[in-house]
Amino acid sequence: MKILQQVRQRIGQDGKKASPTNQPTAKDGSALKGKASASTSGAAKGYLEMGPPFAALPKLREAPNGDRAELFRKKLEVCAVVFDFYNESNQREKEAKRQTLLEIVEYVNNQRNCFNEALMLDVVTMVAANIFRALPTRNKDPLAFSDPEEEEPSLERAWPHLQIVYEFFLRFVVSNDVDPKIAKRYVDQNFMLQLLELFDSEDPRERDYLKTILHRIYGKFMALRSFIRRAIQHVFFKVIYECETHNGVGELLEILGSIINGFALPLKDEHKDFLIKALIPLHKVKSLVSFYQQLSYCMAQYVEKDPRLAYEIITAMLRYWPLSITSKQVLFLNELEETLELTQPSEFHRMQEVLFRRLALCITCPHFQVAERTLFFWNNDYIVKLINQNRQDLFPIIISALYKNSKQHWNSAVHGLTFNVLKLLMEADPQLFDDCSTKHKAEEENEERREALRAQKWQILQDMHNAKTGGKN
Repeated sequence: MKILQQVRQRIGQDGKKASPTNQPTAKDGSALKGKASASTSGAAKGYLEMGPPFAALPKLREAPNGDRAELFRKKLEVCAVVFDFYNESNQREKEAKRQTLLEIVEYVNNQRNCFNEALMLDVVTMVAANIFRALPTRNKDPLAFSDPEEEEPSLERAWPHLQIVYEFFLRFVVSNDVDPKIAKRYVDQNFMLQLLELFDSEDPRERDYLKTILHRIYGKFMALRSFIRRAIQHVFFKVIYECETHNGVGELLEILGSIINGFALPLKDEHKDFLIKALIPLHKVKSLVSFYQQLSYCMAQYVEKDPRLAYEIITAMLRYWPLSITSKQVLFLNELEETLELTQPSEFHRMQEVLFRRLALCITCPHFQVAERTLFFWNNDYIVKLINQNRQDLFPIIISALYKNSKQHWNSAVHGLTFNVLKLLMEADPQLFDDCSTKHKAEEENEERREALRAQKWQILQDMHNAKTGGKN
C-alpha cells in the first residue's frame, strides 16, 4: 500500500508541473504527434466506439475470486490502448485508464499467484504497448551553444500513464510468482533491445525506473545476462564512435558498477575486453562530465578486482588526455588519483615515467585549477610512498617542473603548494634533491646560453641584411 500511495503522490506532483513548450519530434525525424495520434485513432478509437471499456469492467476487489484472473486479463487488454497526450481529447478515458492502472498495481501488491503462466503474455504485451515508442527529441540549432547541465530536461507528457506501467512491470519482474524460465519466452532478447533504446529518454524519471527494472531483470533472468552486457556494450560503441550523445549512459554505468562488483575471480577475458574496448574509450567522449562519476566507479571496481588492470586504464587515459579542455583535465586528474590509490608498486613502476611527464606538464599548466589539482597528489600518503620508492627516476622530472612553477606561475595558491611539495621532496632525500637542483640549475644555464647564442646569430643575420639593403626594408 505504501508503494501505491507513493505512486499516487508522485502523479499528483508531476501533474502540477508545466509541460514543455517545445513541440518534440521523433528520433527518426518524423513528427511524434502524428505517430501518437495514429495510436489513438487506431486501437483506442476502436475501443471507444464500442463504448467506455474501462467503466464497463467491475472493480477487481468486488469480483468473485474465481472471476478475478479473467477480469485481470481483460483490464490488461484495455490498458494496452495508448492515448495521445499531445492534444486535450479523451480526457475522461485517459483518467479512467490511469485509475485502472492504479487498480491493477494495487491488485498485484495484495494478491498472491496473480502472475501465472497464462497471463504472462498479456502482461508483457500491455507493458510493451505503453512504453515502446518513438522517443521525443528537441529541434535544436546545431550551431547554437548550449550547456547540457543548465538545460531543463524534456519531460514525457504521457508520464501519468507511463509511471504506473513501469511500477506495474517492476512488480512483475520482482514477483516470486514469476518463474524466469517461463517468463524468458516473453521477456526475450528483442524485448531487451527495445528496453535499452528507452534509456535515451530525456525524462530522468523514466531513466530511473528503467535502471531499476534492467538491474532486476539482470539479477533474475540468468539466461539474459550475457546478452544484456553485449547490448550495453553496443550502446557504448554507438556513443564512442557515432553520436557522442546519449541520455542514459550514466544509468547504464550505474548498473554495470553493480554487475562488475559481482564478477567472479579471476576475471574472464570477456570482462577484460569489455573494459578495454567499451569502458575506457568513454573517456574521450565530449559529454564525459555527465557520467564521469559512474565511469570512475566502474574503473575502480575493475582495479579492485584485478590490480594489474590499473596499467591498462592509466596508460589509456594518458593517450586520451584532453590537451585543450582544462575542466576535463581536472576530471582525469581526479580519476588518476583514485586509480593510483589501488595500483600495486609493480604496475606503477611500468608506467611511472610516462605518467609523471604528463603530471609535470600539468604542474606547469597556466590554468590554476589543473596545476593545483596535480599538486594535491602530494597530500595522498600512498602516492607519496610510491613516488619516494622510485625517487631516483621521478625526482628529476618533478623538480624541474616545480622550479619552473616557482618562478613563472601567476597564481599565489599554486606558488604556496609548489613550495610545500619542494619541501617534501627535500625532506624525503636531501642528497638527491640537491643533485637534482644542481642539475636543473646547470640545464637552465645551458638553456640561457643557447638562447643567447640563438639571439646573437639572428642579430648577425639582421645586420648582414641591413648592410646589403642599406637599412631599407
